[in-house]
Amino acid sequence: MPASPMESRMARLEGTYEQVSQRLMNIDPRFDGIDRKVDLRFDALDKTIEALDSKFDQRFNTVDQRFNTVDQRFMWAIGIFITAWGTTIASIFLHR
Repeated sequence: MPASPMESRMARLEGTYEQVSQRLMNIDPRFDGIDRKVDLRFDALDKTIEALDSKFDQRFNTVDQRFNTVDQRFMWAIGIFITAWGTTIASIFLHR
């Protein structure tokens, strides 16, 4: 008779282990689904960031072109100013 209580305890433990095993097997597909969802979200986020990055690059290129135009016009204005100033000074000195 002493083996009977041990067998019932072992059977109970085996049943508990079986339940734990089944629950763990049910959890694995859930984690796979969550993993896929997270991957899809990160892929969508990457695409959004790349689209914004290309828009910013276009804007910065446009701004750079405008600054280059302003720089070019400023250099022309400086050149004309220096030339006019130089001819004025030369005419004052060479007037006599």
